[in-house]
Amino acid sequence: MRAQPEASHFIDGAYVEDTSGAPIECRYAATGEVIATLHEATPALIDRALDAAQRAQVEWAALRPVERGRVLHKAADIIRARNRELSELETLDTGKPLQETLVADATSGADALEYFAGFVATVTGQTIPVGGGDFVYTTREPLGVCVGIGAWNYPTQIACWKAAPALAFGNAMVFKPSDVTPLCALKLAEILIEAGAPKGLFNVVQGRGGVGASLVTDSRVAKVSLTGSVPTGRKVYAAAAEGIRHVTMELGGKSPLVIFDDASLEDAIGAAMLGNFYSTGQICSNGTRVFVQKGLKERFLSRLKERTDAIVIGEPMIEATQMGPMITADQLGKVMGYIAQGKAEGARLITGGSRIEGPGNFVQPTVFADVTDAMVIAREEIFGPVMAVLDFETEDEVIARANATEFGLAAGVFTADLARAHRVAAKLQAGTCWINAYNLTPVEAPFGGSKLSGVGRENGHAALEHYTEIKSVYVGVNPVDAPY
Repeated sequence: MRAQPEASHFIDGAYVEDTSGAPIECRYAATGEVIATLHEATPALIDRALDAAQRAQVEWAALRPVERGRVLHKAADIIRARNRELSELETLDTGKPLQETLVADATSGADALEYFAGFVATVTGQTIPVGGGDFVYTTREPLGVCVGIGAWNYPTQIACWKAAPALAFGNAMVFKPSDVTPLCALKLAEILIEAGAPKGLFNVVQGRGGVGASLVTDSRVAKVSLTGSVPTGRKVYAAAAEGIRHVTMELGGKSPLVIFDDASLEDAIGAAMLGNFYSTGQICSNGTRVFVQKGLKERFLSRLKERTDAIVIGEPMIEATQMGPMITADQLGKVMGYIAQGKAEGARLITGGSRIEGPGNFVQPTVFADVTDAMVIAREEIFGPVMAVLDFETEDEVIARANATEFGLAAGVFTADLARAHRVAAKLQAGTCWINAYNLTPVEAPFGGSKLSGVGRENGHAALEHYTEIKSVYVGVNPVDAPY
């Protein structure tokens, strides 16, 4: 099984290789097999990518917005036409089941490109009268060269979520994928060129933290958009601040999912499973603290165990497979460490809790009950298929406990009482809240976190604020009134 790209990097409209860069092995998570070997970008390649982006941005920004939109529309069409091929590559890159990637990865990237292609032509400024015939008008201008830094859980989607608004509004981008999943962004770069984007508009350079640091601190860079962990976010935020660069960050979470007694049992369980086991639990917005009101708790746990035990785990390239492996052996080790802590701290193991023997990084979907707020599995982001079920009695109690975290990415509430649903959602400290649903992130809606979960927003109209800046132009029609 091989997925070797033509070269490691895509710069100025073409594949580029320099084998003097440190090697990056891409392993198929289901077997541990090396399916591609790439190389880190050298300083010369980073410089070349930034120069190309700087040059292309000027040409691109000069186009009419509808012309930019036309290119992005075409790229979206190409992605949809090649969804199968791109989904198979995503599965090889990440280990996620093909059942998921066919509907959630390349297609969501196409949605983003299509949405911003249509949005960009509607962007206008204001005319502001200031008296005496004078007025001010405003325009939206691109920031310039943007750097995107991706995470390994949704490599195609993240690349598109960053590229689509950046490019639509007249910027260029240099994108660094995670070194764990380096393959998919290269295909996006290819497709954008095929769709008519100028060479250098979207460049992909591979590497680890050192490459990211070189990009973030370069004087040619106006904006940094990161999806990653809180520790990485702290470093990138500090480095970007040295140059007073624009920053958006979508970081980690330990999100609460609150389920009241009157909720639909099957719907609530389905959401809890999606919010803990989809993508093998490797989703930043997952509702990993599941608060269940005491009157529903035992029925919830009994049915949850039945449905969890029926999950089909196995080879990700088989479409019947519902859950694949963890991304790496190291990530599997971290998750197994958290499971051991849950057991040691006295949480009740409902199901799972073990590694699946054999090749690959497979672990059983795991549910703990009787979890308390102080337990490590209720406080720290696990990023694996480990659900912590906590019980509660009153609305006020659960809101206070749900908010008692340094994170604020997402939250959910399940109840048949819609007045209570809106009341609770209003009090939950999170950038995204769901009512009787979970982990649905349409590109039309802004997405991002509060507290340690990040700054800024991706998607929706909110993205305009993060990829453009406003210029005010004062127009004087009267003689200048000077006191000297």
